[in-house]
Amino acid sequence: MIRPLTFSLFATLILNAGGTEEVRKPAAVSSLETTELSDFEQQSEPVKKLIREALALTKLNLTYVFSSSDPKLGGMDCSGTIYHLLLNQGFTQTPRQSDEMGQWLQDKGTLNRTDKADSLTHAAFNALKPGDLIFWSGTYEATPRKLPITHVMLYLGLHKTTQKPVIFGASDGRTYEGQKRTGVSVFNLTMPKADGKVSIYGFGSVPGLVPAKATSESASLEPAKPQSPQIKPKAE
Repeated sequence: MIRPLTFSLFATLILNAGGTEEVRKPAAVSSLETTELSDFEQQSEPVKKLIREALALTKLNLTYVFSSSDPKLGGMDCSGTIYHLLLNQGFTQTPRQSDEMGQWLQDKGTLNRTDKADSLTHAAFNALKPGDLIFWSGTYEATPRKLPITHVMLYLGLHKTTQKPVIFGASDGRTYEGQKRTGVSVFNLTMPKADGKVSIYGFGSVPGLVPAKATSESASLEPAKPQSPQIKPKAE
């Protein structure tokens, strides 16, 4: 069920650090409950806690604020949201930028590349599980980076009713059940257009979040039979 939270109809003018006016889009976010997620109860306690805290942030009506990682500023950007979430969970080694987070996972051996995938049902996504970070490339023009990652979000799992994969994070344009969202929210995970600039770079577990044994037992994007049939998401 979509739960759009109330928000102002007018953009907010604020003074940024340089003393100039900055226009913020009003928050337009959606939330859900853990009971609406398939297999939530089968996850490890650390993953459950991470998802609970993520969903709690979606209920604060936070907008998208570039370069912010502090809810007290009224909003956060994509990597700032994940940084804030993980830092509050005790992951003090969490980098601030999305590409640095991807490098962190790669260095720890938990990053899975999805460069060959043409849909979310591709075998490259078989290992995707609730609590994983997902990385994108090409979402905006960025200065050269060691890894070409420009966006990051948290995978929540499949929605119990729709069986669609859902993610958590901050965006000023992604959608949830057909509604454009702005801010710290839940969103549908969709495959970028094949001929576009945006692509899913990869995904992986937060280093130290789940013991290896628990990781192998977690539910993935492609449920084993006799569960629901494979998801066939439309391109975004």
